[in-house]
Amino acid sequence: MQTNFSIAQLADPNVSAVNDILRKCVHCGFCTATCPTYVLKGDELDSPRGRIYLMKQAFEDGTGATAKLAKHLDRCLSCLSCMTTCPASVDYMHLVDMGRTHVADTYDRPWHDKGLRWVLAKVLPYPSVFRLALIGAWMGKPFRKLMPSRLRAMIDLAPSSIAGPSDVDRPQVVKTDAEPRMRVAMLSGCAQQVLRPSINEATVRLLKRLGCEVIIADGAGCCGALVHHMGLEHEGHEAAKKNITAWENAETKYGKIDAVVINASGCGTTVKDYGWMLRNDDAWAERAANVSNKTKDITEVLTTLGLSGLTDTLRPKLAYHSACSMQHGQKLKTEPVELLKAAGFDVSQPAESHLCCGSAGTYNIMQPEWASELRDRKVKNIRDLGVNVVATGNIGCLTQIANGMGGDDAPVVLHTVELLDWVCGGPKPKELDRY
Repeated sequence: MQTNFSIAQLADPNVSAVNDILRKCVHCGFCTATCPTYVLKGDELDSPRGRIYLMKQAFEDGTGATAKLAKHLDRCLSCLSCMTTCPASVDYMHLVDMGRTHVADTYDRPWHDKGLRWVLAKVLPYPSVFRLALIGAWMGKPFRKLMPSRLRAMIDLAPSSIAGPSDVDRPQVVKTDAEPRMRVAMLSGCAQQVLRPSINEATVRLLKRLGCEVIIADGAGCCGALVHHMGLEHEGHEAAKKNITAWENAETKYGKIDAVVINASGCGTTVKDYGWMLRNDDAWAERAANVSNKTKDITEVLTTLGLSGLTDTLRPKLAYHSACSMQHGQKLKTEPVELLKAAGFDVSQPAESHLCCGSAGTYNIMQPEWASELRDRKVKNIRDLGVNVVATGNIGCLTQIANGMGGDDAPVVLHTVELLDWVCGGPKPKELDRY
């Protein structure tokens, strides 16, 4: 793609990066075949190629973002399926992130849109605040039909009950019974520890049994993905710096950390990208790159360690849903499936497995109609398999798919690590009591 940036514009490292990305695009359109929003609506401007043209114009003009640009970038899921398909290796992930920052910096959103984004940024990354917000959601359920679609979506996503804070999420070191094979730092996350604390609990139990010393670092919190994908660059960078500092301090205190373990693939994609996010910050670039280089999804660590202590308990028939952040963002396609098979599960994968379920961070709140269409499509493909259980590696997908299942005969949706922990000697997930 030909670009027309001035020398002065290219002096800005972000514009220079945009120019390099744009010039790789060859207009082939392969991305349209795998883009969920284009598959749904068939609108060129809701395809990666169409959004690339809009961003090119905005960056070259050097003017404020338009409502048109904001609308079509907002409709992008950042699923990154286009990057898996693209033969020219166009770095759409970083391009759309910079496009969203441009929108956040230069476009004055309507008050209701601005207000909802502010609420999400101030609530979801903070577990204690999020718990209080869920209580508010329960109180709002009787008035659901009177609410606008985005508020209805927030109400619908609220679970019927929540557990209290888990002991496993407090800062601590979980030691093994013998000499540790690895020392890892686990990110507890934010929304996940409220919505499903059993995921972190299963992760720690399994890693401990496999010989890992697990550190929950004091000061580590939200990975920054939520605000980063809203275009709030400063807030995203601050979250990254906070985590980097926490893990560096833990390493100083406890010894060399072999890996930063993430069990929410959306968070993993972001933490693995800290090196890029802070590349222009001389004080943080190297430190961020060091963290990114040692960040691993839980399935990568388990693949290295190998499973042991497998029980002979009967395994339910299982479908694996690969989160977009797992298969497209981190390029982890085989590790989770191979682990589940090695653990004795009969694993199948649904049709259109490359398409997003519609969760995508806060997408199912900000774009509820489109998210629901994608969810229902995903649920149908899963139910066609006739399975009892769905495994996935991302809390957003787990919540989204579970909310769309419905019916007493519906498959239950669990995190991959909950299943692996169970068949390696851990407790049976309560959702499986009917099997």
